[in-house]
Amino acid sequence: MEIVLATGNQNKVKEIKAVLKGLDLKILTLKDFPNIPEIIEDGETFKENAVKKARGIAGFTGRIALADDSGLEVLALNNAPGVYSARFAGEKASDSANNKKLLTLLKGLPFERRKARFVCVIAIAGPNGMVYTTEGELKGLITLRPAGRGGFGYDPLFFLPQYKKTVAQLTPEEKNRISHRAKALKNSKRILRDIMALKNT
Repeated sequence: MEIVLATGNQNKVKEIKAVLKGLDLKILTLKDFPNIPEIIEDGETFKENAVKKARGIAGFTGRIALADDSGLEVLALNNAPGVYSARFAGEKASDSANNKKLLTLLKGLPFERRKARFVCVIAIAGPNGMVYTTEGELKGLITLRPAGRGGFGYDPLFFLPQYKKTVAQLTPEEKNRISHRAKALKNSKRILRDIMALKNT
């Protein structure tokens, strides 16, 4: 079965492929469809954005599409940056610019009050209109300064007390076991297995 990953983020593509490994899938990306239209992520929730992307890509390609929308919610900032995580410091902002803005907003706040969570919603849509969604989260704290060279986005600032490390200090294998995206993808894997089983009956 062919599936299109509805993201241009190559870091996400790598993580998604690692978790979906073992399924009898031919995984395509947006690079395989040069004329694909841009889908504007203007939803107010991660779920709205993920569903919009998956439906749009499934409709354009005529194939099953998997889209992810994910981000960071910081309790002290009323769950910001939320759906604006990728563009927190402005449109097309770099990871370092977003991280810098976050640290500036939290300046002076004690460590125990820097609670946060990563959220990921995965949507799987087909050209026939079917849509399934799954969700995953990872709770932690925002550090006072970046640590680690792995991962991407806010990973260098996201501290996991149980590991005494930031997400950026985890190995890719560790991250793909516990991350918000990995949790959502594991449930998506079950959905994809069911879809594949139906196609084979």
